[in-house]
Amino acid sequence: MSQATGDHGGAPSFRMGFREFVALVAMLMAINALGIDSMLPALPAMGAALDIVSENQRQWIIAAYVFGFGSTQLIYGPLADRYGRKPVLIISMSLFVATSLLAAFAWDFQSIIAARVLQGVCAAASRVLAISIVRDRYSGRQMARVMSLSFVVFLAVPILAPSIGQLILLVAPWPAIFLFLAAFGALLVIWASLRLPETLHPDDRRQISVAKMASAARVVLGNRYSLGYTLASTMLFGALMGFINSVQQIFADIFREPTLFPIIFASVAASMGIASYLNSRIVERLGTRLVSHSALIGFILFSTIHVAVALSGHETLLTFALLQAATMACFGLAGSNFGSMAMEPVGHFAGIASSIQGFTSTLGGAALGIIIGQSYNGTTIPIALGYMLLGMASLVIVLIVERGRLFRAHHPAPAHQPDA
Repeated sequence: MSQATGDHGGAPSFRMGFREFVALVAMLMAINALGIDSMLPALPAMGAALDIVSENQRQWIIAAYVFGFGSTQLIYGPLADRYGRKPVLIISMSLFVATSLLAAFAWDFQSIIAARVLQGVCAAASRVLAISIVRDRYSGRQMARVMSLSFVVFLAVPILAPSIGQLILLVAPWPAIFLFLAAFGALLVIWASLRLPETLHPDDRRQISVAKMASAARVVLGNRYSLGYTLASTMLFGALMGFINSVQQIFADIFREPTLFPIIFASVAASMGIASYLNSRIVERLGTRLVSHSALIGFILFSTIHVAVALSGHETLLTFALLQAATMACFGLAGSNFGSMAMEPVGHFAGIASSIQGFTSTLGGAALGIIIGQSYNGTTIPIALGYMLLGMASLVIVLIVERGRLFRAHHPAPAHQPDA
């Protein structure tokens, strides 16, 4: 029987009940979706207040956060392994509160971009620490149960976040969204300080070694499956970031329906969540390659149809919503499986591998997403074309990795461990 792993000798007593623990982990996982998606309805007001003349330039308010988030994923894992989960969590979330307040009082484009980068840098700890804390405390089926329950909340937040931002704007100006994020971060700091013990056992603390990290990086980036599926994931994440960067402008400028934006965005996000849930039910029976490769082909098919509709001039709010929902459902089926397949041969040093893969896919995807966003020209063609081209690039990478054989079950040999 699988059991909690945080109660062995020398570990502090664990005061949290199961439900409270799941709730805290879910909130840690949710903070980044709030940091990105709650901004979207406020971009026009922020642009006007901060004298951001170009509408495309406002996209950097989103992209800056993602660049900050991606750039520091490599450092939090080693810090948490050396100094413990709790101090790193409390310090990083306290700094998130401070940078949220800094963003609330930004006075021009440069200051809001600097604050958003710092926000992302601080928030990156939540992704690394949420998984680490669960691994410290639970194993086997109990760990899977905690992650599944937390993921339900994680999927709900992107659906609700734009509506939260819109509701705040109904009663307060745009800085109130950052005050809300600061309050959310402060709640996490207080909650963790009072209720969460250190979950890392003293015997499991590790010294920070640049040499070991470099050796692990060579293994992760030198393995065909690890590198290939990380790059394939990067392509798809770039398409998602292109959508997030452009979607507010699309609703305001093309469809003239800014008030419908939170509702349609929630519907599109819900399709991805439903697909992710469906994947959890079918992947063990059908296999990661059959599901993800089929979904990638569907991703390309729906985005190609979207390009045709956009070029023909027949794009409507309905066609955009339906085609985007279908494409994002395919993203939900492919993305999580690509991540699993990238980890498959390097799971024996999962922490460092996850950090390297997350660093690569987040920064690469953010860069691709800003290219799509900056190509916005008053039509949906750039976003649809970006999806199609990145989907095709992802397929080419998968074909190279799998040596031309799609859909077939395969078990790559584990990569060699880095030198101790």
